Amino acid sequence: MSIRSIALVATMVVASLPGAAVALAQDAPTRRPDVIYVPTPEAVVEAMLQVANVGKNDIVYDLGCGDGRIPVTAAKKYGARGVGIDIDPQRIKEANENVAKNNVGDRVRIVQGDLFEQDLSQATVVTLYLLPSLNVKLMPKLMKELKPGTRIVSHAFDMGDWKPEKELDVEGRKVYYWTIPKR
Repeated sequence: MSIRSIALVATMVVASLPGAAVALAQDAPTRRPDVIYVPTPEAVVEAMLQVANVGKNDIVYDLGCGDGRIPVTAAKKYGARGVGIDIDPQRIKEANENVAKNNVGDRVRIVQGDLFEQDLSQATVVTLYLLPSLNVKLMPKLMKELKPGTRIVSHAFDMGDWKPEKELDVEGRKVYYWTIPKR
């Protein structure tokens, strides 16, 4: 038997084990991430949560959560609940480690998935650090799924024609703030 045949048989055996398909699926992104991961500096995280007036009754959704620092901070410092969504398995691993390290597992949930396919309707605050084109692409979903009054905060990039209600400069970085309007 050739090495190639042995490898094929071994792969089929492992894939047939209970839970293997789930484990393999969790490690592989459904598609390539749209942006490279660049962490939001802590000062910007604080400004984003403050401008959104995050409190204990909020559910903060961080779209493209990276290492989970925004939902973790929202839970730890402001008592909010948080949901971090990212497509990259490595970021999910880091975010889950951050949740565990900060003992906020009862308040923060990390989800591996495509942010364009997630239900965002429970969010009272949405945070973003995406590219301008992604923010604009995301706008119809935000308008459709989020309740009026839901706060949206973006690090670095605006939403095209949708003018922010507030624009902050935090250590040379921009933070933009909007609320979902009444329908």
